Amino acid sequence: MSRSILQTTTKTLLASTLGLGLMLSVQAAQDPNQFVEQIANNTLDAVRKSNAARNGDIAAINKIVDQYLLPSANLEKTTRLATGAPWRQATAEQKRQLVSAFKNTLIRTYSGAFKNVTDSTKITLLPFRGDANANDVVVYSHISGPNGPVAVNYRLEKSGNSWKVYDFNVENIWMIQNYKNQFSAEINKGGIDGLIKSLQK
Repeated sequence: MSRSILQTTTKTLLASTLGLGLMLSVQAAQDPNQFVEQIANNTLDAVRKSNAARNGDIAAINKIVDQYLLPSANLEKTTRLATGAPWRQATAEQKRQLVSAFKNTLIRTYSGAFKNVTDSTKITLLPFRGDANANDVVVYSHISGPNGPVAVNYRLEKSGNSWKVYDFNVENIWMIQNYKNQFSAEINKGGIDGLIKSLQK
């Protein structure tokens, strides 16, 4: 996938990185707003403590992602929704490679945001809208950054006894929808294998 497709504004990168860091599971009994606030603060604290991550060191960034995201992340669902209907025709190995390549793309794309995390960076949760007992909810927040506050929404689903964030919205752009448009163009050109190769570049 071309560099121009992956580039976004600094404040969008910052908010998106925190969105990525929120794709974890927690006990569903926890209030959705509290869940988002807890994971966001844990992620921010980890970034603040890692000079290497804030300087763009991919190994350090991977360590934070592995600790706060991957143990219970639902990247497969995020990748499946971004891929759309072609996902159903993909082999098990193609799906595995696609999830892995998408993960690495997200890390590369949002790694630059780590350097913008400061002691004053914080998340402010807005009043919850909807039914906290529903199986699918949206949490609304503002994240402060060097260029002012950024509106970020998180879509959570209840999975068993856990919450999982599987999508997030930065300034009215949902991550899955944004990548779905890009994935569709790559699949039209080269199929699932073409999409995997473009993500791996």
